[in-house]
Amino acid sequence: MSTTETEAAGTLVVRPRKVRFFVIPVAVALLVVFVVVAALLKHGSTGVRFDTADQFSLAAIGVVLALGTLVFVRPRVVANAEGVHVRNALWGQTVPWSIIKAVSFPDGAPWARLELPADEYVPIVAIQATDGERAVLAIRELRALHRRYAEQPKD
Repeated sequence: MSTTETEAAGTLVVRPRKVRFFVIPVAVALLVVFVVVAALLKHGSTGVRFDTADQFSLAAIGVVLALGTLVFVRPRVVANAEGVHVRNALWGQTVPWSIIKAVSFPDGAPWARLELPADEYVPIVAIQATDGERAVLAIRELRALHRRYAEQPKD
């Protein structure tokens, strides 16, 4: 599979890759550790009494931490003729091509961004520097779509 997925002609979908190799095992490890500790909690002789509710609560904390960790695999960017929909860890927004000045990947930056008027920008966490060549290909494809769909300046 290429660095991006094409759902339809002129549509670009990009997700980060390397972060998944780290985050998913961490989430599973958190869940396993908390569930195992919760299961073994009642059987220890620490002098403190733990009830079933305490065990359930500890397991629930593990579930919440695992789900919280998985937030980092949510980033995605979808670009098509209407604009660019950027979904980062917690929120998403659609930016029309008409207000995007440029698609950039500044030196030393962890991810790409959409340059907007008035020195504003929208980070694109889905295109990460750690993905190496995949990020380069994704940024090239996004720039090609920007050239294709952005409004041409009027004389």
